[in-house]
Amino acid sequence: MKSIETFLSDLANQDIKLWMDGERLRCNAPQGLLTPEIQTELKNRKAEIIHFLSQLGSEEQINPRRILPIPRDGQLPLSFAQSRLWFLYQLEGATGTYNMTGALSLSGSLQVEALKQALGSIIQRHEPLRTRFQTVDGVPVQVIDPQPIWELTMVNLAGKETEAEKLAYQESQTPFDLTQSPLLRVTLLKLQPEKHILLINMHHIISDGWSIGVFIRELSHLYGAFVADKEPTLPTLPIQYADFAVWQRQWLQGKVLAAQLEYWKRQLADAPPLLELPTDRPRPAFQTFQGKIEIFQLDSQLTQELKALSQQSGCTLFMTLLAAFGLLLSRYSGLSNIIIGSPIANRNQAAIEPLIGFFANTLALRINLSENPSFLELLEQVKQTTLEGYAHQDLPFEMLVEKLQPDRDLSRNPLVQVMFALQNISQVTWNLSGLSVQDLSLSVEETAKFDLEIHYWEKPEGLEGIWLYSSNLFDATTIQRMGHNFHNLIKEIIANPQTKVKQLPLLTLAETHLLSSWNDTHADYFAEYLTSNKPQLSIYQLVEKQVLLTPDSVAVIFRDQQLTYTELNGRANQLAHYLRSLGVKTDCLVGLCVERSLEMVIGILGTLKAGAAYLPLDPEYPTERLSFMVKDAQISVLLSQEKLVEKLPEYQATRVYLDTDWPTIAEFSRDNLNLEVQPHSLGYVIYTSGSTGQPKGVMMGQLALCNLILWQLQNTTVTNEAKTLQFAPISFDVSFQEIFSTLSAGGTLVLITEELRRDTSALLDLLEKQAIERLFLPFVALQQLAEVSVSRNFWVSSLREVITAGEQLQITSAIAAWFRGLENCTLHNHYGPSESHVVTSFTLTNPVENWPLLPPIGRAITNTQIYILDSYLQPVPIGVPGELYIGGIALAEGYLNRPELTAERFIPNPFESPLTPLSPPQSLNFGGSSALTEGLKSPSIGGFRGQGDQPSKLYKTGDLARYLPDGNIEYLGRIDNQVKVRGFRIELGEIEAVLSQCPDVQNTAVIVREDTPGDKRLVAYVVLTPDSQITTSELRQFLANQLPAYLVPNTFVILESLPLTPSGKCDRRSLPAPDHQGLSEYHIAPQSPTEEILAQIWGQILKLERVGREDNFFELGGHSLLATQVLSRINSAFKLDLSVKIMFESPTIAGIASYIQAVEWSAQDNSEKKLNHENTEVVEF
Repeated sequence: MKSIETFLSDLANQDIKLWMDGERLRCNAPQGLLTPEIQTELKNRKAEIIHFLSQLGSEEQINPRRILPIPRDGQLPLSFAQSRLWFLYQLEGATGTYNMTGALSLSGSLQVEALKQALGSIIQRHEPLRTRFQTVDGVPVQVIDPQPIWELTMVNLAGKETEAEKLAYQESQTPFDLTQSPLLRVTLLKLQPEKHILLINMHHIISDGWSIGVFIRELSHLYGAFVADKEPTLPTLPIQYADFAVWQRQWLQGKVLAAQLEYWKRQLADAPPLLELPTDRPRPAFQTFQGKIEIFQLDSQLTQELKALSQQSGCTLFMTLLAAFGLLLSRYSGLSNIIIGSPIANRNQAAIEPLIGFFANTLALRINLSENPSFLELLEQVKQTTLEGYAHQDLPFEMLVEKLQPDRDLSRNPLVQVMFALQNISQVTWNLSGLSVQDLSLSVEETAKFDLEIHYWEKPEGLEGIWLYSSNLFDATTIQRMGHNFHNLIKEIIANPQTKVKQLPLLTLAETHLLSSWNDTHADYFAEYLTSNKPQLSIYQLVEKQVLLTPDSVAVIFRDQQLTYTELNGRANQLAHYLRSLGVKTDCLVGLCVERSLEMVIGILGTLKAGAAYLPLDPEYPTERLSFMVKDAQISVLLSQEKLVEKLPEYQATRVYLDTDWPTIAEFSRDNLNLEVQPHSLGYVIYTSGSTGQPKGVMMGQLALCNLILWQLQNTTVTNEAKTLQFAPISFDVSFQEIFSTLSAGGTLVLITEELRRDTSALLDLLEKQAIERLFLPFVALQQLAEVSVSRNFWVSSLREVITAGEQLQITSAIAAWFRGLENCTLHNHYGPSESHVVTSFTLTNPVENWPLLPPIGRAITNTQIYILDSYLQPVPIGVPGELYIGGIALAEGYLNRPELTAERFIPNPFESPLTPLSPPQSLNFGGSSALTEGLKSPSIGGFRGQGDQPSKLYKTGDLARYLPDGNIEYLGRIDNQVKVRGFRIELGEIEAVLSQCPDVQNTAVIVREDTPGDKRLVAYVVLTPDSQITTSELRQFLANQLPAYLVPNTFVILESLPLTPSGKCDRRSLPAPDHQGLSEYHIAPQSPTEEILAQIWGQILKLERVGREDNFFELGGHSLLATQVLSRINSAFKLDLSVKIMFESPTIAGIASYIQAVEWSAQDNSEKKLNHENTEVVEF
């Protein structure tokens, strides 16, 4: 008796397959091969066979993979790949998006009848070429026509050769009707007796790239045979595509499907659902598939070096290129987990290799860079991922999407938005007997089915890359830059394969030079102040200089009071002398808690003249906050007004009331003080929100503040004598800019009361009355002022300059309309955190119609550098988001009494030798030579670099930004949850920390919502302790007692629990809108006959007993293929012809019912109009 191994091997050689299905032994054999003798031996050795097979792994068992022909007497299903294209056809209608076109130039004696005969034969040979598609009960099926109506379209262009390209373009864009066969069109253009152009066009639903090769080989053979009057010798096809489609759906079931799905679910678990590459334009709501291409060349030497690296690593060239491309995408997107699609022929059985049909599949290959591996380590990972993907390639991509059910929208592809392929298969060439054949490049619109699709081709001269991109998303220059970055990355990989991937330089030399030039902002503002052996520099020196120039000009106005420059300087000097008598010295902190008044300006200037720094204390702040600030700052003197005594915190500091104590102060000298103030002495300390719940004090030095004001004076559009409104609270750093850019230029500062500041209409009247020429306003105040001005049709004729800062500027319709009426007024958009004040500026000039909706923040101001870096301190390419870092002399001295936080946020400048960066040494290079690095250093200003003679620093802002191609910077928001509202920086953690101190609060989360465009508001979500009876009003008051008004949320939402992410963190994106929390937990029944019918259809398709009118089809388990079935039944039930697109636009019962009702009303209205027209008698007079 044969051994069990030999017996089973003999059976396998006869295509007799045995496998285990659970506990049962299954058998599949070609007809007639299962003889009685074999059947008897199988029965006798059944137990032995089962035991043997049970010892094998699932991959080793002899599975029934052979595809057998099936009868054509029943309905033929679509393959999974065809189903996707059928769905897209239903969604978008007939388009040329999935046309596969080609054009051939034929020179020589063309035998037209032989060509017709060859085409007819190939159509008859391959069923897909005579297949059409139709729907039966909502399910698409294949219909194979035995004898399709087909003809070769012939066009005589003799003497009209120039029209060939136009006709070729029209043919390539003409859509197919998938319900009519054949889905192949062939057009012959006759230019001359022996010169023709052959246009071939077929739909992707019946073909793929491999099929084109089959088509070329077989048509060449058939044409040659018919020309020679010989019988073609093509081998018989044992199966057809329809047999594959049936087999695929039968085989991908049970354990086979489970094993495939298990792998892909495990492989893609927790992967980001979207690969968000930075785009040049917002993504359209729907894919348009408009594309363009860029071509790149990798020379032969680099290609050979890349192949050598691949061989040394035991990898293919494709794996190495894929690893490098994944790294590029990670650096561009900021993601550590990347999913890249890769097409695969999916012809892993010999029987399907000679077939025409849509077999190609897409593998979703995941690349994980979260541990910052070396490139060699990354390459090993990609190798394993690719091999495993090949081993599990049988699962159709369409089924994977269906099973994983990622979030779907019509603007992009699910799971995979970027494709990568290496075409290393030798291209099939035409061999038409007696003809010279040349491929023609058609001038057609490229079709981009993905955001980005990369194809590299191996050629003798190296690698040629074709980058096909969505032109709705990207500019050509962006793709060109990206391609150059990729090739530069490849060079670095070849040179340093053991380097950690996040430290590999990405930028080209040219890009490095360009970024360096944008940071070349040096200007020597300070020569006259820093020439002596004891350099002195203080902001008050700029004011004193102006006093000499315009002593009698009005410096400041408040209500009916005003001071000239001489009077202001004299009073400030008196206060300075008085403070010195109290022991105030250089770098002492003096608290200033006053209402808006002349005393406010005198207090600020007098403190600075005393050599001290001022600490603004807003009297509107809660006493608890003021108390923390004065204790943390350890002030020695507190300047205030006696009317505020009840608001002042209890603290052992000398109190000076600038109103009632003035007679004493006035006894001191009005002369300037002769003090030595160092450039890095403090000018002020301003407290901003802190993530621990306590504010932090930012220490601004004199050098940084003087640099800001001197830059401002050189870049203003108003005259020196201009009137400027003082709008910002003194606790907001813009107030310093308002005050000293005015007083250092000879202008007049106009103060307003807090009440007037909040009354927009009255403020508008004051601007006109006082002939204000310059305004500093946060975006919200600017928007409010514009709205009131436009509604009143009132424009302030004197306005020449408006400066906005503090939060992202939006050009709303009101702001645009306002500036159209202010023909001589310029709008400036400033950016800068409290840790540096203003560091960038962008100017918007007329015409307003050209203003971007979200203007950039501009370029670095003088003596300031801006770096946009990734998390490893590597410069990111132009157009790519990164964290914004600030360098130069604009930086603050750090945080008061917070050395650890200062060291964390003010880091050594890695672009300045000889410092060692926070990342490995490669970071120092910035992609170029040391000469380039020199250009990126902070400039040496009058002997000062960074902190005195210490190495310079960079401030880590936590802001997300990117360089635009023109050198301007686009602000993209906060990296963490620290945000700005109404111009104030909000540390949400501070609000949460204080709110959590309430005994009734168990848990809380605070976010900024913008449910209405332009209307940002703080919303606090609170989980109360059991049995708590506290109200939202009481919660608001609790915060109001401890936080400034701008930190108190607008809305409070009480929740039973906070939504959590899989890692256990609060899922802020899932927090409900304040007016709709909890709705999803309740079932809302259908409310009309139409809704009831729709709910019944949904329930039948989704196999649900109950469907609510607000339930989302896709959240209930629906997917694209089920959506087509639902639409088929809806159209049948309501006698309509709706597109499946409605399922995505309105995926609820209520939404679709409303749409149906609108369609029916429209039809009824049109019918009535038609009836009225028909019943109208026309009479001529």
